[in-house]
Amino acid sequence: METRKYTRSLTETRAKVHMAKPKRIYLAGPEVFFPHEEHNAIVAEKKRLLREAGCEGIDPLDTALTFSDQETKPARGHRIYQANRELMDSCDAIIANLTPFRGISADPGTVFEVGYMIGQGKAAFGFTMDCRHYRERAGAADRDELGHSIEDFEMSDNLMIEGGIKESGGQLLVAEQPGEHRFFSAELFRRCVQALNDQLHSRE
Repeated sequence: METRKYTRSLTETRAKVHMAKPKRIYLAGPEVFFPHEEHNAIVAEKKRLLREAGCEGIDPLDTALTFSDQETKPARGHRIYQANRELMDSCDAIIANLTPFRGISADPGTVFEVGYMIGQGKAAFGFTMDCRHYRERAGAADRDELGHSIEDFEMSDNLMIEGGIKESGGQLLVAEQPGEHRFFSAELFRRCVQALNDQLHSRE
């Protein structure tokens, strides 16, 4: 009788695991600003690598928004924000492309999304294709041309970004060599996915 109960319990457990929904991973990054084909190619590769790990990649442009000619640009912007926030709320973790974009730091929208997810107690991981520390990108000086101090903590970007990621249990992975794209490396992203998967499983 005990053997039957144990067998039934084990079968039920396996069934639950099999039916469990894959973890949803929000894919933050400047790719949303790339030309259509370039964006789609990178996102498709990210989603493929996540599927291999048993996860589901969620891109900010997965939302189906339509705009009327009467809608103002600020109103459109707010709707995009709300749609992206709802996507983040539906996700279990975030992988952010923190490669410097339009300057020496990561895309500010991406940085906000990392902070938003960390604020919800969700795992945050990131990667950057630029191996230089923030100070080096800022000119390797103690102060800028206006006399403002430049932080020097041997981090890839502002300390609040890397500090927040680490405190969430995540990692910021840095490319050791150029990838197939200035803003993306499949191998680096694969390592990021593996680290995230290990962290998610440790929480279960």
